[in-house]
Amino acid sequence: MDKKTKKKIDVLKQRLGKRRQLLAAARQQMDDPTEVKQLEDEITAIERELDELRDS
Repeated sequence: MDKKTKKKIDVLKQRLGKRRQLLAAARQQMDDPTEVKQLEDEITAIERELDELRDS
């Protein structure tokens, strides 16, 4: 794994952590039900991208 890939993985892990925090807060507040679905979709996409980078 080269430096560029490692850096991208680190950035994706940070984004994933932030999205999970936002998701937890959104589930507690539930002002906008579409926000929860959107955050879940973003988390899934980030996890998929992380898996692809790790496998390469």
